[in-house]
Amino acid sequence: MATCEPSHPPRILVAGCGKLGGAIAQRLSAQATVFGLRRNPDQVPAGVTGIGADLTEPDTLTNALPDNLDIVIYCLTPASYDEQGYRSAYVTGLSNLLAHIPPHSLTRLVFISSTSVYSQDDDSWVDETSPAEPARFSGQQILHGEQAAINSGHPATVVRFSGIYGPSRRRFLEEVIEGRMNPGKPAPFSNRIHEDDAARAVEHVVGLALAGRPLEELYLASDSEPARLDKVVAWVREQTPCAEPVEDARTGGRAGSKRCRNQRLLDSGFRFEYPDFREGYREMIGD
Repeated sequence: MATCEPSHPPRILVAGCGKLGGAIAQRLSAQATVFGLRRNPDQVPAGVTGIGADLTEPDTLTNALPDNLDIVIYCLTPASYDEQGYRSAYVTGLSNLLAHIPPHSLTRLVFISSTSVYSQDDDSWVDETSPAEPARFSGQQILHGEQAAINSGHPATVVRFSGIYGPSRRRFLEEVIEGRMNPGKPAPFSNRIHEDDAARAVEHVVGLALAGRPLEELYLASDSEPARLDKVVAWVREQTPCAEPVEDARTGGRAGSKRCRNQRLLDSGFRFEYPDFREGYREMIGD
């Protein structure tokens, strides 16, 4: 993480210090004072100062936040996967947090979002300039959160992640190995990013912000090879023994069919450790 020479180590709050937020916080803690906010503060990674609060309960934030924050990374996931759960996580929680942060005080607010805000289902390429017109309530509430971050009065950057996978997120790989995934041909395009690259991408954005480098308001974070789901499944089956597909195996994806373009992130200087699905899944299969 490249930084300028501040009078004190950067002070960073990761609001929502769960699986992804914890990985981000741990990476940043090597060169910054990092605070991790979650309901169970004893579960933040080593080297991160835990803050016990519930962003959907504003009273728990009273006198809880550290002073003089430089960066806030907002990285919540819903407690329930209904419309209210998404609104609480992406809109209400952010509003509650910002109410406890002095106006215009942050160097950068980073809002962790999702490519589920895109509803394209025609194999087309999407990037940061593509229309975001989600048809589902989940994407709609995430988009409301994005807009709240951009309009917060703080310099803000939204990072939209495609499907995150990795050693701690093995569901898809296990479904293929156990015969619970059997997509038709041609299957929809799928997009993904390894969990290590996801954490590194946010670290990269934070580094640019602290160095005073130009930043866009929006980055799409996905690896460099969108791939049809049947192609990914066939490749996994070639690498490791897999059960024959079961009768009720899943036949398609859940996110339409689009191809996510990461050129803006690459142009900012970011480089992927896992630029395609083969690099990531090969390592996971070998473990």
